[in-house]
Amino acid sequence: MAFVVWPRGAWNAGVLRAALLAGMVLAGWAAPLHAQGVPEPDGYRDEPYRGPVPETLEGGTVVSTEEAHALWEAGETAFIDVLPRAPKPKNLPAGTIWRDKPRLSIPGSLWLPNVGYARIAEPTADYFRSGLEKATGGDMTHSVLFFCLDECWMSWNAAKRALEYGYETVYWFPEGTDGWTFDDFPVEEIKPEPH
Repeated sequence: MAFVVWPRGAWNAGVLRAALLAGMVLAGWAAPLHAQGVPEPDGYRDEPYRGPVPETLEGGTVVSTEEAHALWEAGETAFIDVLPRAPKPKNLPAGTIWRDKPRLSIPGSLWLPNVGYARIAEPTADYFRSGLEKATGGDMTHSVLFFCLDECWMSWNAAKRALEYGYETVYWFPEGTDGWTFDDFPVEEIKPEPH
């Protein structure tokens, strides 16, 4: 086994991530973060929603964690979190306390859960459109960035849907909050946009 000696102070999240991933891939312990050659489907991707994703989004721009962070710092792009939200079970026993799982996300993001499924009902489509209108001030040229978790097709579907709605500058951030937090960028608890 080989060891690498790093100069004092050289460690940071990006270096650590690259070193660990390279070592794991070389040792055969892990596959690359995003599988090579995953084709874009003709329509929306249905289940399973977690798995290798394409490196492209026709009509949109795919961004890395560093590029997403730069867009966030510039403050001119609407960040849209599309992580699904589990519904409250209908038949809970009387007296059961239901607590939604907190969502730690990119600060300033608008959370529009459940809009990234392959098929969405018209009320959900209306909810998505009104959320996008709120995030962009109704300006179809305003840039929007979609994310979820790493290797989550929900964000790809949502970005594709926004392009079909006519949004002109659509970014897709496939690493989502997993990549964001791995690089130690800030997060905050957000609540879903009400229906």
